[in-house]
Amino acid sequence: MQTSVAVTFKADYMHRITDDTGIFQHTKFGVPDRSKGYTTDDNARALIAAVLLYKKDQDSVSLDLIHTYLSFIHHAQNEQGNFRNFMDYSRSFLEDNGSEDCQGRTLWALGFALSYSSILPDNLLNTCRYLINQALPHIEKLGSPRAVAYAVVGLSYLIKTPGALTYSFPYPHTPSTAEEKAFLSKDFITGLIERIAVRLHNQYNHTKGDGWNWYEDSLTYGNSMLPWALLRAFKLSGNAALKHTAKESLDFLASRTFAREGYYKPIGSHGWLLRGGEPALYDEQPIEACEMLLTCREAASVLQDPSYLQQADLCYSWYTGHNSLNLPLIDPQSGACYDGIHSSGLNLNQGSESIISFSIAHLVTHHG
Repeated sequence: MQTSVAVTFKADYMHRITDDTGIFQHTKFGVPDRSKGYTTDDNARALIAAVLLYKKDQDSVSLDLIHTYLSFIHHAQNEQGNFRNFMDYSRSFLEDNGSEDCQGRTLWALGFALSYSSILPDNLLNTCRYLINQALPHIEKLGSPRAVAYAVVGLSYLIKTPGALTYSFPYPHTPSTAEEKAFLSKDFITGLIERIAVRLHNQYNHTKGDGWNWYEDSLTYGNSMLPWALLRAFKLSGNAALKHTAKESLDFLASRTFAREGYYKPIGSHGWLLRGGEPALYDEQPIEACEMLLTCREAASVLQDPSYLQQADLCYSWYTGHNSLNLPLIDPQSGACYDGIHSSGLNLNQGSESIISFSIAHLVTHHG
């Protein structure tokens, strides 16, 4: 019998694994593993969680976290506008450019932060705008479908937020110079979203067939971001083909990730799911439950179908014990989230990706 236990959400753990540089990438059980350093990926996702925490409590501690994570992202951006990803404990980046997914994830976080322009200080919002503007020339060159999807989601937040496209000045100001007028052009960003979203749609149509309704010949990580991106692009463009592809692909993904017994079971990272094959059973990752939850909530709204909210609730329940092991992933002592489900049981490490994913899932589910 599958059960789900009540958990008490604690923000303390995120603070505990964050220093004045950023959030640590990994832990040894619950202690930060300094030898693994930091990543922009994790600090970008942590920025989303910190903004949600600040929305909930409007407290200085959460605002300090936002400053820390945004400062990390600013430092990660190179002169060309791309974001570096891996940083060692001595604060040295280990690469000149991060992965394409890192570029997309960072845009997601920055756009999301700007969607809370009504509560965040102007200086933070201006930093987000500046970083996005510097990164924009590289977005259309992204080849990774997930990088494109993350970017679409982030840029759609930007377009949908009143005032997010202009700097906030302490006095009345009308853009006058050519540089100011070109800054975060709404027409340019809207066109960019539509072009790269249509690329995802076309890739889907090229690949799908014989009952395989997906964008690639495998289901791997971050799958739900692809239909989520098309749902958000449809809201901007009204292109019904994007909505159709989003629904068809999301329903296909759900058919492979919700067990007959009625719980969420993400594709295992130890082998994934290849076209014509069977899904790898393990390892199940916390980030997958978070992103699928966010996608299902979007689908419920855009498609006007409350059944997707039920799926979102099952994604949340995955953390609290309604899963393949019938075990909660939340440590009741620390509030941390375990790193996943192995074939042999829980992964008892409690890294940043896991607690960030649970924090986002919890705050969105319980605080809107």
